[in-house]
Amino acid sequence: MRIYVYGTRGFPLVQGGVEKHCENLYPRIAKEAEVIVYRRKPYIALSKNANYPGIRFVDLPSTRIKGFETVFHSFLSMLHILMQPAGIVHIHNIGPALFAPVFRLFGRKVILTYHTANYEHEKWNSAGRALLKISEKIALKYANIIIFVNRYQMLKFPAHIAGKSCFIPNGVEQPELSTSTGYVEKWGLEDAKYLLAVGRITPEKGFDILINAFLSIETKYKLVIAGKTETEKNYFKQLTDLIDKQRVIFTGYVYGEELSQLYTHAALFVMPSISEGFPLVLLEAMSYRLPLIVSDIPATRLIALPPECYFTVGNVNALKEKLIFFLQGSKRVTYDLSPFDWDKIAEQTFSIIARVR
Repeated sequence: MRIYVYGTRGFPLVQGGVEKHCENLYPRIAKEAEVIVYRRKPYIALSKNANYPGIRFVDLPSTRIKGFETVFHSFLSMLHILMQPAGIVHIHNIGPALFAPVFRLFGRKVILTYHTANYEHEKWNSAGRALLKISEKIALKYANIIIFVNRYQMLKFPAHIAGKSCFIPNGVEQPELSTSTGYVEKWGLEDAKYLLAVGRITPEKGFDILINAFLSIETKYKLVIAGKTETEKNYFKQLTDLIDKQRVIFTGYVYGEELSQLYTHAALFVMPSISEGFPLVLLEAMSYRLPLIVSDIPATRLIALPPECYFTVGNVNALKEKLIFFLQGSKRVTYDLSPFDWDKIAEQTFSIIARVR
């Protein structure tokens, strides 16, 4: 079986939930099929020589222009795939699925993994939202099978969509806790004396809400935000204008051992997102047994957390109260992560793909 994959910027070492999803999924599927992954050249400087058995990377030109990047790369990927031998096309998210009808016209089977309703994100203007909604309609109509990583998102759609849809969550691997402290010490951090948030610096992640809540309390703890901005330069400037640099630290994009150190030595993990598909960083924090504060949105309700972990989405005062409560004393927590095993998720996904051969 041959599977063509696009809609991800690439992997490994590329920031983003879709990218981490693909990085964990396809090396497992490649044990059963030939996988061809289409990557975007501007994002793969750290990983252009990566090698995975059973996976072939096709690196195509792209841009970093918001609103054009995805369409341009998807168009190039479509042209390249149509010139290749027959195989199943696996598209990630609704924007890249704009060209699904073309694949169907040429007799290709299409699987869509629906990660998030991108048009709900604040970064898009009215034209961008309109295009994404059109892409969504096209994607849902022409995909042979739709995989939703968020069950609540799947339930929004009518019966004729549900009839060809299934829910398969994101997953997480059980990590080894880091025994090193060099990276956290580089930032002047002490063990269990800082709060951690992880994610791409975009408005839907709600980092402005977190910073405002954190700076409104008196504490010796620090706040660490691990992630980088890409197109949202104005939002990042807004955040840096808010912060006290002695209390709030932006590390940029972190991965591997350095990210493991941040998770291992944090006192608390906070996810203030306004909108999410299925947040991999939340599963990662749980795998490190961190206490959690998360916004009360459908994506976080996919995981049964204790009621005290949730705060009203977008509410600075509600988050402030949660921070005060948790910083009075919180311990490591053991979570049941058995539903989020990547090996099982890969088996489920491959069985879906095999159905449309």
